[in-house]
Amino acid sequence: MRIVIPGGTGQVGTLLARAFHRDGHAVVVLGRNATKTAWRFAHWDGRTLGDWAREIDDSDVVINLAGRSVNCRYTEENRREILDSRVESTTVVGQAIAQCRRPPSLWLQASSATIYSHRFDAANDEYSGIIGGGEPDAPSSWRFSIDVAKAWEDAATRTVPTGTRLVLLRSAMVMSPDDGGIFAALLGLVRLGLGGPAGDGRQFVSWIHDSDFVRSIYWLIERGELSGAVNIASPNPLPYAHFMRALQRAAHVPFGLPAWKWMLAIGTRVMRTESELVLKSRRVVPTRLMDSGFMFDFPTWPTAASELVARFNAAKRA
Repeated sequence: MRIVIPGGTGQVGTLLARAFHRDGHAVVVLGRNATKTAWRFAHWDGRTLGDWAREIDDSDVVINLAGRSVNCRYTEENRREILDSRVESTTVVGQAIAQCRRPPSLWLQASSATIYSHRFDAANDEYSGIIGGGEPDAPSSWRFSIDVAKAWEDAATRTVPTGTRLVLLRSAMVMSPDDGGIFAALLGLVRLGLGGPAGDGRQFVSWIHDSDFVRSIYWLIERGELSGAVNIASPNPLPYAHFMRALQRAAHVPFGLPAWKWMLAIGTRVMRTESELVLKSRRVVPTRLMDSGFMFDFPTWPTAASELVARFNAAKRA
């Protein structure tokens, strides 16, 4: 296959490009800053049509991951950049596909599991899940990330041309042992003795092991009947306190100090990020994947955490 990954220079894009390249596929990553990789790189600005659009013509799959990181303070300027970077890049990808002589048969568009409501009572799936934004027990500031996810998806559904299958990837946190990712950050907290409950620890964490993430993308490529929103997450989200306790055990760390809400408010301000990333209850399950027959290699977090810690340690020793 010929696979084009706009915005593919980050951790998730690299994870996919590495797997596709290893399996013998032709991979092109579109980005603003060239990096030295085994696969091809083409420059784009993420906003306007240019020479890069030729890479999409005659491709089989486009996987758009472009968008400014949400790991920052939600200042007015950052909010604008987060929203615009997603909507503009998605819109221009749709325009590039529309002008192709031979357009790709599949467009996989990044979205986020954070589009769903903050809840504890039941899991959110693609059929009965509640889109967030109106929860009485969630701060109004949390609506921004939901509005961004909705605008991101709307930009894709509005611009996808007839004949190209569109899948919206409502992804949970992808757990990979690579440096700079969320797993490395969480493991670092645990090893510093700071891996206890955040807030009351009841908020659910949705996650997916990197191997299952890659396999789910292959699955979606191969299943022509799947389109629209698909949750990319383990079938077993769990409360934050249990999530971190399992990571402590995998890392052989006997304890973890808790972080109360007031401590998180101070800490995230100092770290220039938002407490929503920790405190929102993201209870998401992948019903459409499972209904289509997908089987997870790592369905439960304790097993996944142990395997990820072992790979992380092995990489550091290498």
